[in-house]
Amino acid sequence: MIIPAALASTSAYCTFSMAFGWKPLFTIPAGVSEVLTFNNPLALVLYLILALFLVVLAMIYTRTFYGLTHLFHRLPFRPHFRPALGAFLTGLVALVLYFIFGQPVLAVLSFGYGILQDVMSLPAADPPSLSIALVLLAVAGGKILTTGLTIGSGGSGGVFGPSMVIGGCAGGALGVLFQHFWPGLVPHPASFAIVGMAGFFAAAAKTPFSTLVIVSEMTGNYSLLLPTLWVCTLAFLLSDEQSIYSSQVLSRSLSPAHQGDYVREVLAGLFVRQFVNPQTETSTLRPSDRLTDVLARLGHTPYQTVPVTDADGRLLGVVSLEEVHLASQSPNLSPLVVAADLMRSDVTPLQLDDRLDRAQELFVEHDLLALPVVDSPTERRVVGMVKRSDIAGAYLRHVHGKPVAEQPDG
Repeated sequence: MIIPAALASTSAYCTFSMAFGWKPLFTIPAGVSEVLTFNNPLALVLYLILALFLVVLAMIYTRTFYGLTHLFHRLPFRPHFRPALGAFLTGLVALVLYFIFGQPVLAVLSFGYGILQDVMSLPAADPPSLSIALVLLAVAGGKILTTGLTIGSGGSGGVFGPSMVIGGCAGGALGVLFQHFWPGLVPHPASFAIVGMAGFFAAAAKTPFSTLVIVSEMTGNYSLLLPTLWVCTLAFLLSDEQSIYSSQVLSRSLSPAHQGDYVREVLAGLFVRQFVNPQTETSTLRPSDRLTDVLARLGHTPYQTVPVTDADGRLLGVVSLEEVHLASQSPNLSPLVVAADLMRSDVTPLQLDDRLDRAQELFVEHDLLALPVVDSPTERRVVGMVKRSDIAGAYLRHVHGKPVAEQPDG
């Protein structure tokens, strides 16, 4: 998926930039960009504190988000009234914060990127007031509430943009605080705002490395790559299992997109011959057998598919229970129906040396619950049958570490 994504990203970025310019989303003034560097390993201690703070904030974010979503779903309202209630409560949160902290806190509404730009544009000469840290913390907490109220109620919106604002404001608040006590380690709070954006989303979305690149591109600044890597990695490792993306799975084997590859890897070392017992006689049909004979044969076999062979036992096709059931619905035509009329001749049989991943492909391709096994592709003499459930059972036994018992060779 990386190759198509790379091509799509390149064309999309060029299309957007030709219309709106080639600058990054956030502009860092010249005087600030000069001090946004990392040249003191002791600063990693402060970035460690930032990572711990972001982990706690991400836990609050994800639990608030899904708690509000669950609460809105339980309200005895019609679904189309819930977003209206969510929008009203969002505005109420913004109004309360406005009367307490003033206009800058209105960043809890809409995108909120403006307050991050203000942090990055603070003068590099004088340390900012500690009151700015309180405003940034208010925006971070308020954005957690407004995001949960908006999207949890069924409104339209995403979680990436709000995550950038929450993490950036939280990091900026700590940056303001640290700059007052350790100005030599923190020359500007913008460094903690940028790293906070990446670290918070790494903890909330469990995406440490992609977020690192995204935030660096959004700010057009790679001078903080090392502390960003430090914070993203720690935030990812220390965060709990709760993710802002509820459909995110824990491992590749649980992903529907990769499940087929995982099943193929598990079944690659198993073969069809392990499920064929040469001492067991396989029930077959002749092309001239009438419908009553077909029904009787299906009734005495554990399979829902019966092979049709010629006089020498060579496979001609298969008859499945589905075709027989449809034919039996017309009793007037039953005396005229023979196995050749019901036979599917386009079915590819299994061979003794086929791997089980190949067998699984044939089961899916033909949509059958059982397939005949032949001795060779040229002779095509039926030597047994294999059920689809046998493959599934072998897969489960192999995953749980139990050996797959081979059938006796006679």
